[in-house]
Amino acid sequence: MTLDIGSFCARETILVSPDNTVFQSQQLRSLTPYRCTYGYDVLVFVGYGLFVHCLSEQQIIELLSDRNITISQREIGFLGKKFIAYLAIAHRQAQQRLNQLMSHKGGYILHIDGTCEGGSPHLFTGMDGIAQIVLDNIKLPSEKAESIIPFLEKIKKQYGNPIALVHDMGKGILSAVEAVFKGIPDFICHFHFLRDIGKDLYEAEYAKIRTRLTKHKIKTILRAKAKALASLIEEDTQVGTGLLKSISKNQPNIIPAEKLAIVSSYVMIHWALDTTGHLEGYGFPFDCPHFIFYQRLKVLYEMVDIAGYDQFDKRFFNLWKPLNKIINDQQLKSSARQIEKKMETFKQLRKALSITVSENKKGLNDDGDDDTNIKSIAQKVKQFRTQIMADEKLSQANSYKKMIKQIDTYWDKLFADPIIIETSDGQVVIHPQRTNNILERFFRELKRRNRKRSGSISLNRRLKTMLTDTPLIKNLDNKEYIEAILDGNDTLEERFEKIDSNMVIEKLKAEQKSYGKISPEMKKIIQRPDLPEELTALFAA
Repeated sequence: MTLDIGSFCARETILVSPDNTVFQSQQLRSLTPYRCTYGYDVLVFVGYGLFVHCLSEQQIIELLSDRNITISQREIGFLGKKFIAYLAIAHRQAQQRLNQLMSHKGGYILHIDGTCEGGSPHLFTGMDGIAQIVLDNIKLPSEKAESIIPFLEKIKKQYGNPIALVHDMGKGILSAVEAVFKGIPDFICHFHFLRDIGKDLYEAEYAKIRTRLTKHKIKTILRAKAKALASLIEEDTQVGTGLLKSISKNQPNIIPAEKLAIVSSYVMIHWALDTTGHLEGYGFPFDCPHFIFYQRLKVLYEMVDIAGYDQFDKRFFNLWKPLNKIINDQQLKSSARQIEKKMETFKQLRKALSITVSENKKGLNDDGDDDTNIKSIAQKVKQFRTQIMADEKLSQANSYKKMIKQIDTYWDKLFADPIIIETSDGQVVIHPQRTNNILERFFRELKRRNRKRSGSISLNRRLKTMLTDTPLIKNLDNKEYIEAILDGNDTLEERFEKIDSNMVIEKLKAEQKSYGKISPEMKKIIQRPDLPEELTALFAA
């Protein structure tokens, strides 16, 4: 079955010469792999459909049906894996051309990161930050140095030493990099550095706020009140429209007093519950939704405490007692005071590092301000450190001591001067990225695509069964990479035709073994109802 022809039956005449040389149909081999039903064009169509366009198996079945090709979901899944296997082999065979591509750009900066979910293995990826190419991938049981070292040694053997490395602050990665790339400029991601600092600084206070609010069950109480008020408003859209006009355009109130009291109570309760508008998109410790919720509860309490009975509904005033308990919770008060001061300190460090500042609104895509000189950033962080140390009270507190120690420990890995490289085209000035977001974004995109295609939120099982080299799909949007792996061919179909199909079969077999799947024989044994007794009898014999 091919896209151009549809379903067809081919009869092949195989010739054997007197010296046992076998002659097969090259035309047939150019259409489909040996002893396979589906052509290379169907293989590439399915691969792009699954991994680039994020189509579900059913959507691909329908699209292929329009091309007179019948296929099952299981066959699509298998073709998807074959596509990754062919791509991986083409990638390995293009190693020399990829080296030339990276050399022309002055070398490569190795970004290392891993992702996992639940009990899944860690999928580790090495990427060149200059050419934006995924270089290699591996599945590891953990992020321990002894597991990562062979992976880094393999990259070093294939591509030589990088200009520099960028990664997070994981102990395993730090130790592995030191062992394999000793003496190579090594930098930690500024975003990860800040995140670790913030967690150490006020994670304890934030956990206390979260725990105390949960104990008061205030969200449940507020939602119940909001639901009761919603039933009184019903579907009267004019009420919401009228209130919006009144508060945003300073127009006279046109809502009846009794309705105004209900809708005002309703919107204030939902305002207290909705903290999303104050979140910056970075996650904790940059975003602290429970602390924002606590602050809003304080405002809500003030309104309940001082408002007139004609301004809000009676159900709104029933909130006084549960809110009063929260306002007078001494543990909450103490934790809120401490975290507020520490958050202000953390904000100053963020500003000094010129990354994740509130004003840029980039969220997790923030790579830092590229226009800021790295020496200027280092100077600002130095001033910040001096300021903290000059405050006797702060410098003696354990959490601030730990923060200063982190800054001192990783100072040399935080600030990099531009790297000057000699190439065939002259000198090239390389600026290492200040974050590892290139890989963070890729992993988020990989997970998003899989969720979109499968409809499943959990990726635990998917990461277990995913082919190790699936991250190579990132390279398919890179024209220079495509040109390198095509090796003079016009299309991927033509390139895949040149790959020995036996190599693909062997790769798929090797991947299957690495999944840790239980063999059919073992499954039969495990499913025996009297297995314990039978094993006991075997031992006795």
